[in-house]
Amino acid sequence: MEKSKTTQNTNESGGKRKPGIRQWIYATIACICVILFVIWTGYWAVLILIPVFIDIYITKFIPWGAWRNAKNPQLKKVLDWVDAIVFALVGVWIINTFFFQNYQIPSSSLEKSLLVGDFLCVSKVSYGARSPMTPFSLPLMQHTFPFFGFKSYLEKPQLEYQRFKGTGHITRNDIVVFNYPSGDTVALNAQNSDYYILAKEEGRENMWANKAAYGDIVYRPVDRRENYVKRCIALPGETLSMRNDTVFIDGTPIDSPENMQLAYIIQTDGTQLTENLFDELGVSKEDYMTQTPSGGMINSFNPMGIRGVDSLSLTNLGFKYHNGSFGIAYQVPLTKKMVAELEAKPFVLSVFERNQYLKRANLKRRDVNNYDYTYPITYRQDSYSGDFPALWIPACGETIKFDSDVDYKVAAYERCIKNYEHNEFEYKDGIVYINGQQADSYTFKFDYYWMMGDNRDNSADSRAWGFVPEDHVVGKPLFIWLSLDKDKGWFSGKIRWSRLFTSGNKK
Repeated sequence: MEKSKTTQNTNESGGKRKPGIRQWIYATIACICVILFVIWTGYWAVLILIPVFIDIYITKFIPWGAWRNAKNPQLKKVLDWVDAIVFALVGVWIINTFFFQNYQIPSSSLEKSLLVGDFLCVSKVSYGARSPMTPFSLPLMQHTFPFFGFKSYLEKPQLEYQRFKGTGHITRNDIVVFNYPSGDTVALNAQNSDYYILAKEEGRENMWANKAAYGDIVYRPVDRRENYVKRCIALPGETLSMRNDTVFIDGTPIDSPENMQLAYIIQTDGTQLTENLFDELGVSKEDYMTQTPSGGMINSFNPMGIRGVDSLSLTNLGFKYHNGSFGIAYQVPLTKKMVAELEAKPFVLSVFERNQYLKRANLKRRDVNNYDYTYPITYRQDSYSGDFPALWIPACGETIKFDSDVDYKVAAYERCIKNYEHNEFEYKDGIVYINGQQADSYTFKFDYYWMMGDNRDNSADSRAWGFVPEDHVVGKPLFIWLSLDKDKGWFSGKIRWSRLFTSGNKK
């Protein structure tokens, strides 16, 4: 009797015990998960986890939980916490890397489809998860450790891009989360500004020399660049163009997103549009607070920077004369539904697209700096806002020839060949050199996509920084799990309850 009791105590204090049914079930589930993961990813080395799980649950040759027998209660408590934290971090890393990730909408480029303050659950399985290109990184941190400001990842090793099989592929009008292509280079003291725009405005040498203003200038790996979210408008191998804010694919017009916004000019009879009216329409403060003309009355200031505008000119531009005045004009981004609501107001004289107004005024891109275009071919001196010259979207395996329009092709595709597909590229005396050799053609290794915001006249998108390579694609928003209105308080409608658990991929 005494011997039996001693044996029982020995088992409870860490001796080997025969595994029960529960341990066999856990071991079987863990091994099946490992096998399925290997079939999905092709990472055969992960099979080494099978004997590890068998030992943890069944054979117990290695004392994996020996720390639980620590005699010091304080030490045991600390180790309990360390074990829980490490387990949680590993779990979060696996989920964020291969399955799902949280993302918050930071800007109004997709209004009204997605709003500033929407929190999205993004599926990485939808288009296939990427293998971790920067494997040693802290979960829940994109590139910087909060408060301390140092990098949350190790730059080496860098693994080659690989995408696992997904449940689908990108189709037109999908809302897509991706790494910001121009985010490869960042000035640490000006991280909210595009480095290439700053370099163009300030001069590259000045930026690198002015540490006080710009700080260190660093390179970020693909998967550590900022996450952006836009709508895919054109697919690999297609030709995109725009005329009068209508997108054409291969010469055929496509339907605009239901909630697409354009910048409109609203002319009233002198009645000021109130904050309550904008709130009813769903226009955020960010969109209207800085866009009302400081002069108030339209006949007492020069709209859109035109000098010497008389009544006849204003009428030709679309404004209406009413009771001896042209009233007040506002510039606000609106959907077609919002336009209809405004036109029904008795004090609204006219509502018309800003881009059409600019065309009537013969103001071209060189006259209106409404975009900081860094993508070279888009900055056409002879083109209008709302238009875009025809552009072919590169596709994997497709070849371009440098036999004609070489200047155009270099401007359009140099960044793809050099920055994204990592070739040495030089254009000299009308001749293209790739990796030191004269080249009369180039075959693309990646598929590329053309992304645009629904808030068309207030969106920095592919029209500004060009194509999105396939290795930059992160995933597809599934649903909105939280939505907070930054213009309202907690007790005055801050939580947008009607948006919770609605689709994150609105067409």
